[in-house]
Amino acid sequence: MAQQRFEDLVETFEFLDDWEDRYRHVIELGRAFPPLDDALKVPATKVDGCASQVWLHPRIDGAGADATFDFAGESDAMIVRGLIAILHELYAGLSVEEVGQVDAPAELARLGLNDHLSSQRSNGLRAMVERIRTVAAIEAG
Repeated sequence: MAQQRFEDLVETFEFLDDWEDRYRHVIELGRAFPPLDDALKVPATKVDGCASQVWLHPRIDGAGADATFDFAGESDAMIVRGLIAILHELYAGLSVEEVGQVDAPAELARLGLNDHLSSQRSNGLRAMVERIRTVAAIEAG
């Protein structure tokens, strides 16, 4: 059920032979991801459970289960900014109902991240996914 942008990302990761290349690519994705306005870096958008500072600001277009989900985000760690960019490719543009149907662990496993992220980064990634799912579920009603 992944977005085409995420499928393209999976293809890129398959092309990159070793983890160092993939790690560099995640960092490049983070560098290219638009920064979050400082005014949106508030306690309500801060994600708990991350070793780094992480903020996710949801943007919902429409109402009810068919509303479209998007978000902006930022972290003080470049690798985490890259993970935010990856999550954006996975979720942005889906309906809030579809967000809850994404098997994020399975989709992210396709990138080979599970074996190479520290436990703290893995926990933070799970916390970001949970925040995205919670916001979408609230919007879907």
